[in-house]
Formats: sequence, structure tokens, C-alpha cells
Amino acid sequence: MNIQNVLEAKVKEAVSSLFQADLPTVEFQPTRKDFEGDITIVVFPMLRVVKGNPVQIGNQIGEYLVNEVEEVTSFNVIKGFLNLVVSDNFYLNYFNTITADDSFGFVNPDNSSAVMVEYSSPNTNKPLHLGHIRNNLLGYSVAEILKASGKKVYKTQIINDRGIHICKSMLAWQKFGEGETPESTGLKGDKLVGNYYVAFDKAYKAEIATLIESGVDKEVAEKQAPILLEAQKMLLKWEAGDEEVVTLWKKMNQWVYDGFEVTYKNLGVDFDNLYYESNTYLLGKDVVAEGLEKGVFFKKEDGSVWIDLTDEGLDEKIVLRSDGTAVYMTQDIGTAIQRVKDNPDVGGMVYTVGNEQDYHFKVLFLILKKLGFSWSENLFHLSYGMVDLPSGKMKSREGTVVDADDLMNDMTATAGEISEELGKLDGYSKEEKKELFKMIGLGALKYYILKVDPKKRILFNPEESVDFQGNTGPFIQYTYARIQSILRKAKELNLDSYSGLTDLHEKEKELIKQLQLFPETIQLAASNYSPALIANYTYDLVKEFNSFYQNVSILGEIDAQKKAFRVQLSKKVSEVIQSSFKLLGIEVPQRM
Repeated sequence: MNIQNVLEAKVKEAVSSLFQADLPTVEFQPTRKDFEGDITIVVFPMLRVVKGNPVQIGNQIGEYLVNEVEEVTSFNVIKGFLNLVVSDNFYLNYFNTITADDSFGFVNPDNSSAVMVEYSSPNTNKPLHLGHIRNNLLGYSVAEILKASGKKVYKTQIINDRGIHICKSMLAWQKFGEGETPESTGLKGDKLVGNYYVAFDKAYKAEIATLIESGVDKEVAEKQAPILLEAQKMLLKWEAGDEEVVTLWKKMNQWVYDGFEVTYKNLGVDFDNLYYESNTYLLGKDVVAEGLEKGVFFKKEDGSVWIDLTDEGLDEKIVLRSDGTAVYMTQDIGTAIQRVKDNPDVGGMVYTVGNEQDYHFKVLFLILKKLGFSWSENLFHLSYGMVDLPSGKMKSREGTVVDADDLMNDMTATAGEISEELGKLDGYSKEEKKELFKMIGLGALKYYILKVDPKKRILFNPEESVDFQGNTGPFIQYTYARIQSILRKAKELNLDSYSGLTDLHEKEKELIKQLQLFPETIQLAASNYSPALIANYTYDLVKEFNSFYQNVSILGEIDAQKKAFRVQLSKKVSEVIQSSFKLLGIEVPQRM
């Protein structure tokens, strides 16, 4: 039972009975810590329909609620705020209903309509980097939160596996590779291919320099460098289906896919289905032709096709070049439509893409809407800011790109160093330590990134993220492990039930109130596509538990019923921590 729902109905009834007025909505907020009360009704908005002094109105409604609502035991009014004290019995009853609920806060999926969440979407010419980490963590977490809120979800990515940038790596390997493979070098396939992308760039710059020295203009040299012309020729051969080029393309892409698979596994993310640009880059042309007939698009004198979005506060956007070739927008239109054809139950999509693409997605969603697709009303761009590192904190490839695998390894190493310094690892085997350090290191990385609103830019400080105090992953993991220690000891005590308990300690009540917020936090995080709401809720829950732990004796309590209740309360808190962290893709340790 939600006390807010009960109170909303009764407050409206009170306003109708006392003031002969209809109150459309009731505004609630948690009672401030310095006032007595559990829930506060804000009186000021009522003055639109009820004329009078807000303190007098609050007092009259408060008296009405004490008389009419069993759960309300007393009240006080501070200016225009009506603070209500809710009975211990209500919170005890509420807690009893959630103790045996293994899926507390989660809603069973509605299979009638699905949401497709796209994330990662890398290029197959280099390894995943720090930017991909934020992208993957956000996309995966939002998918899990949507699932928990009652949505059917498909996780997907489109792999950018074709184009000139892919040919650059292929050509460089042909020229300089001497047949080396991931097996012969011991390198992950994505790193090996990435090395050749760098090798191409080095050779390309050297050729440009030579041409400039021979008197060629810089702009011409950049276009006429022999290695670039070879790469362009290779792309044309690929598009024509040249057997040798296609065979090399498949081989090197497979090396990259195998490398990505290792990174995804270590990061703890997965996908339900994959799309490849090599299969989708021609999609959308037929839709443009249909849109042209319907008047959605228009053709310019040179034969190029455009859409006019000036009425929407945007500009004109090209959707087909004059030579009939597609642009990225054409492809994205076609891919979105194809996804719904492949999965007819998809009623909406979430695109996890950096904020530099904000304009692109505004245009894409408007075009799909103008083309008349009903699901276009449910498209969302999960836009996020860049992730920066303090200089010198981490090694980076080429001085600019932070490799995802290196970052995860460094986080595990940092977690190990700090844990060893704290000296809390007596009795751990070498293998157990290794697993724990990975859990803490990745938990620190994920939490630090996900606790921030997606739209904000992040300055990621690795050492700060592994702090065992404050709003960090390890602090929350440590609290979870502490509760597991309490539960292990409690098992030996054979505690009886707490069925005769009638009153609560203030700290117990506060903890139940915090637990009560979990289901609505999931729904709020889903509707805002924001894992930060889950992360910060979990931190608030953990802070509340630690305050309870410091002020109330659990296993040292003499009263058997109170002791049994406190153990069960601790257990439920740990379950919610675990559930919350699972939504963030973070594991929790049984001991630390």
C-alpha cells in the first residue's frame, strides 16, 4: 500500500468537505529532517482553489486526516507545510509485505510492445576506448532499468564495418603486416587491426610531406597521396564484391569481433541482436523515393533530394546525393524501419550516442514522424557528454585515446593497491583477491560514470573513484559486504520471528521509508533514461543504513523480536543494494 495514494484521496476529500472546493492535485515531499513527520503536504498550491491563511488551512486539513486516516497519528504545520506523522504500524505492515518479495520494485514485462536500445556501435578498425565505456555502461544500464520498469527490451548495436576507414587498416596490413595475426603476435584482434590503422596514418602523413616537399600544394597532396588513392580503390573493389578484398575484409573484421567480445565480457555488457553497416548502408533509398512521391521530400535542380525542416526551427537536410548515393541520414532512416520489420513488436527506440549528434537525431526523428511511422513518437536520443581524464593519470594510445581494456586493467590494479593498503584481506587466496579487485575496480569505474547525469561531461579520476568513503561504488559494495557478515552471524543464532513487534526505532522507520522509494525510483529512472537516479538512490539507502548501524544495536540487541526484525531489515536493504547495482551492471562481494 502506498501511503501517498491514500493521503491524496483523503486530502481531496478534506478540501471538498471543509472548503467546498475541488483540488486537482496534491503536492507531497519528504519531511525535512529538522521537523517531526514522515511525509509533508505543501499547502501553497491549494491557495489557487482555497482562499485563506495557509497555516489555518494546513491545521484544518491535518485535523481531518488524523480523524479520518488510521495511518496518520499526528501533524504539525510550519508556514505552508503540513507535516504528517505516519504510524509505526503502517511501516511495519509495509515491510512485512516486501520481506518475501524477491522481485521487489520490479514490474513484470508487458510483452505487447518492446523498446529497442542501441549502444556501443563501434568501428571495426580500432579497439574500444573510454568514450565507448560510457556509451556501453549507459546503454546497458538503461536497457536493464527499462526492463525492470515493465518494458520488453531488445539490446542492439550497429557495427560500422565498412567504409574508407576500414579499408585503411586492411591496406596497411597488406603493405606492412608480413602476414602477422592475433595468434602470431599474441595481441587481441581489435588491437592488432588498430595498430594498422595507426600505421596507415603514419604512412599517409609521410607521403603528404614528400609531395609538399616536391612542390605540391598541401590540399592537393592530402587528396593525391598514393596510399589514400589505393585505399579508395580498395573500397570500390569491396563495393563491387572483389573476392580477394572481401575475403581480407571478413578475416580482419573477425579479428576485431573476437577482440570486442573479450572487452564486452570483461565490461559485463551484452546484446540481443546485431546490425552491420555492410548490410544496412543501402537501406533507405526506397523510403526516400516513396517520401518524394508523398511530398515529404523535394528534389533540387542537380537531382539531390532534401527535406525542408525550417518550419520546425531547423534547416534543409539532404537525404540523397545528386549521383543517387545515400548519406548517413538515409541509412539511419532505412535501419530504423528495418528494425521494426525484423521485430514487429518494437514500439520505440533509444539511441545511445554522444551529444555531438544531437542535431542529427532531431532531424532523424522528425523525418520518421513526417513519413508517418506511429512508433516515431517513441524515439529517444540518450545523449551524453564526453569523459575526460586528469592528465598523467592513465596511459593513452597516441596521447589522445584511452584504451578500454587498459583502463579496466588499471582500475583493477588501483583497487588492489588501495585494498592492500587498507589491510582488510586476511584469509583471502590469491585467486579470491584477483576476483575481488576486479569487482571493486570495475564497480568503481561503472558507478563513477553512471552516478552522473548522462548529459553532463565527466572528469574521471580513477583514484577518487576507488575511495572506500563517500559516494563511490566501493563504499556501497563495502556496506553490502558488512550486511552479509551480519547475516552470516545471525544464521547461527536461530532468531525467532518478530510478529509481536508494535513500535519502531526512528532509524528503523527512516530505513523503511527509504526502501519504500525503490519502486518509484525505478519508474522515474526509466522515464528519464537516467541510471544516475538509481545510483544516487542506492547511495542514500546506504547512508541511511550506516546511520542505522551506528545508532541501533543489531546482533547485540537483548529483545529477541527487535533483534530478529533488525536482521530482516538489514537483509532487505542488502537485497535492494544488490538489485540496484545489478541495474547498473555492478556486482557486489559477499565479503570485503
